[in-house]
Amino acid sequence: MKRFGMIFGVVLVIVAVYIFVNKSYYPSLPIDNLSANEVLEKLKSSDEKIAEIAAADDSIWYITRSRNKDHSAVDENIKQMMNSNGWEFRSKEGSGLFFEKEDEQLIVTTQMWTKKYVVVQVPNAYREH
Repeated sequence: MKRFGMIFGVVLVIVAVYIFVNKSYYPSLPIDNLSANEVLEKLKSSDEKIAEIAAADDSIWYITRSRNKDHSAVDENIKQMMNSNGWEFRSKEGSGLFFEKEDEQLIVTTQMWTKKYVVVQVPNAYREH
């Protein structure tokens, strides 16, 4: 019986270490083929406050760190990124930030991934003009 308890304890420790190392305790991402570990590494290795994590056919995904509950830091990071590409901030409604450039409009959406991180979806059109 002691041997069974010892084996069970070792297996439990191995599983806990695996979960911690692979960041399996994070929720799933809205982007396929990316692990939480890869996404967090991209943000940590970036010099910017907002890091690109994936590009899809119709949008580009970013991640940024949330420092407060009202997400003002996240919004500022997004506004700076968009302004650097010529898009002017117009308004915010819910999780959508509305930008305008010439006669075009663009909506950037945010989604809380964890308490500390926000995933941002930007339409591809923001780089094309």
